[in-house]
Amino acid sequence: MTGQVTWDNTRRVFSMEPTAGCFPTVPEHELYRSVQAVLPRETDNLHSPDCLNKGMLRWTLHKKVQDNPANSVSLLWVLIKELEKAERWDNREYIIPLLHTLMYAIIQTAYIPDELYKRVYDVCKRLLTYPQPYCTVGLSYTRQIKTERSIPGLLYQRMLVAEQRLNNEHYPFQERVFVLADPEVFSGSGAQVVMDDIEAAMASVSSPTAHMCNVVQHSIQAALGEQCHGPKLTKTLKDMDVEPYFQDVLATLEQCVKEGHGEVGETLRSRLQQLQSEIVTGAASEPTSVGPLSDCPLPNPEMSFHLWTEDLDIWREVAKCLRSSSTTENFSLSSDHEDPELGDSPGELMPHDQTRFSVISNDSGIERDLHPGGDTSLMASLDSANVSAAWEACKSEQESVRLSRRGGMKVKPSVKDSVVLMQDTLEGHASLWAGGLGGREGGRQVTLQRRAGSSAPQNPFPKQQRHFTARIVVMGGDSIVGRLAKAYYCLRKREARRLFLTTKVNLQFYYIPVDAVSTTTSSGKENHQSKQSSCTLGSYLSRVDPWYNCNINSLGCMIPKLAKMQQTTPAKPKEPFVSDVISYYVRMGQQPVYFNIYCVKITFKTMTKEPVEDVFLTHLDVDVPELRPSMAPMREKQKKSIADVCGALVCINYKKVILSGRDVDRGMPVRTTGVRISAMPSNATEDLNCLTLTWKDASAKAKNNNTESKIRSNNIRICSLESRSWLRVTIDRDSKRTYNNVQSIEIASCLDPGYCVQKYMMSKLNLGEDKKAGLSQYMSKGLPLPVNTFAGIIS
Repeated sequence: MTGQVTWDNTRRVFSMEPTAGCFPTVPEHELYRSVQAVLPRETDNLHSPDCLNKGMLRWTLHKKVQDNPANSVSLLWVLIKELEKAERWDNREYIIPLLHTLMYAIIQTAYIPDELYKRVYDVCKRLLTYPQPYCTVGLSYTRQIKTERSIPGLLYQRMLVAEQRLNNEHYPFQERVFVLADPEVFSGSGAQVVMDDIEAAMASVSSPTAHMCNVVQHSIQAALGEQCHGPKLTKTLKDMDVEPYFQDVLATLEQCVKEGHGEVGETLRSRLQQLQSEIVTGAASEPTSVGPLSDCPLPNPEMSFHLWTEDLDIWREVAKCLRSSSTTENFSLSSDHEDPELGDSPGELMPHDQTRFSVISNDSGIERDLHPGGDTSLMASLDSANVSAAWEACKSEQESVRLSRRGGMKVKPSVKDSVVLMQDTLEGHASLWAGGLGGREGGRQVTLQRRAGSSAPQNPFPKQQRHFTARIVVMGGDSIVGRLAKAYYCLRKREARRLFLTTKVNLQFYYIPVDAVSTTTSSGKENHQSKQSSCTLGSYLSRVDPWYNCNINSLGCMIPKLAKMQQTTPAKPKEPFVSDVISYYVRMGQQPVYFNIYCVKITFKTMTKEPVEDVFLTHLDVDVPELRPSMAPMREKQKKSIADVCGALVCINYKKVILSGRDVDRGMPVRTTGVRISAMPSNATEDLNCLTLTWKDASAKAKNNNTESKIRSNNIRICSLESRSWLRVTIDRDSKRTYNNVQSIEIASCLDPGYCVQKYMMSKLNLGEDKKAGLSQYMSKGLPLPVNTFAGIIS
């Protein structure tokens, strides 16, 4: 054996031009130590300082590569060797972190030798024999590496064009990141920290012309490598009209994608070699020479920060961005799919509080039958004094133009809209059936195993590509995720009545757990308990995905610390950290974890108050007030024990879930002071996709007043049996979603509106007893909320 270290690949590093003020060139042995420091360990605790610091170390590692491209190829060789070693030693906890770190570096590297491409492709292909989620992540990256090896620079080009929404004629896809923060959590300096960080990142973003220069430069360097003179090409592109070359590069690479991954490599290189000669030779008399490569930075995607108050309608913000995007220029919105609730014109949206006049029409409804001077029935119906002034103003405008009718809102969806909504349901949930969720005779129609991972490999219904992607990132506790689930459910219900966003927008959801109590608690033990109680969904994702815990959960713990630092030194950040981590999350977090949305029907004790329906995602708490009968005689009071006079008598009816699928209906009366219904498992061994109902048994028969009982179910009904008692219901630990004076609640899984449309259409065919005929057998009844992570669920 020789004395050469295994990570020594300095002879393979190509010459690259360092930028001024950048990180120095880092030796490979230091990069090796940095990679080892960011890898998660089996001994890491969820909230240990070493684990939470790994996110900062990962950010620092990528900064070294971004600020000095000479470190890029060296880091790639270190990562691929570590990945091969993890595969050889069966260290599976390292595979997902190394893969994501490797791919993120590949996208930003100026030039990658073919030998490295081949080794990365071989490792990803071998992962296809691994269980979930390794095979899913491996398949996704195998396809990307195969395409990138054949068409170098395609990943960088598509990502930059979509994220910065550059106008072009060849790649219409665009993206936008919406960061939504819980006002109760970000009520102080935390909101200012995130806002300043995002503003600093957006301020450092270059102009569209500079982005076009980077696309042209990166594509030429990625294809030609040593045959490209980076500094000369950079200088020339800055002094010329780059848009024609930008359109030419996009057309060339996209045409190669259409032709397949065959012999396009030589054709692509010859075309880009010709393009480089036209650019450099056309601007200078000196001939093209070989030189070092230059850095082409990948800026953060466009982001907008919002405090999610009651006045904010996130779908209206998405619609505004969709209508203002350049996709509407080349791919116009159809009038058939225009949403009246979001306004008539693409440039101006209708506010919620706009005055509407309800009138009675006495004409035939045909426009040519209307009176030339206007509709006299309108004036007859508006005799109220408080609207007469507004109507006179409207009348003066109507007399000057031809009277026309405004299109009404269709209450009943058309057959075309119904088919589109059913197709969207099949695209997202058909893998449930493929994965064994089809119902059995006499059994339930869903499994207790939580679904995770992309459904593309096993989905027989390919997902339709939409030109606009809205990446929605929510920050806060369980209440903000519950608010997102309710907004998503309301959107699906509205889309069932009138399609608009479903056909145009691809929605991706992300979650960053941030605890408000962590900024105020002084005890570390109390802080840990608060974290467990207020961010249970984030704690669950951190358990099933260690890389999520290292990067995203650690960011939630870092934001309060950054807020304290800003209070002591109030200066805007020079290096944006929060926005960089969010960018890494939305780019590499491609494996969703699906959480069922549950519907609750609340009935009140007051007969005049109508029942209401709401939804929840993580928790539903039922508080029972203590009963202390004051009207009873003193002798009866003395006979009663504390357990008799505390709590109330409620009846719990539920369908007990059994692993065999043959659920059993149960019911029992209990005396308790409170009931907690949770959709989040308390530990890794009890990860079942169902509700867990726990309560404190306050009956006299109980030996211990604090005895807890637990059942698992997906259908629950709780009713108060005493006339003087009432229930208080709190949904997803949100104080604004609390209901008092409740008589009973009924809980079941939310039905997907797409499934309801299919069920309604099949009911008109009179199929009799066959309720699972047609497309229903491929569709999931429930409506899940997909939250993206890096790996999904690692068992």
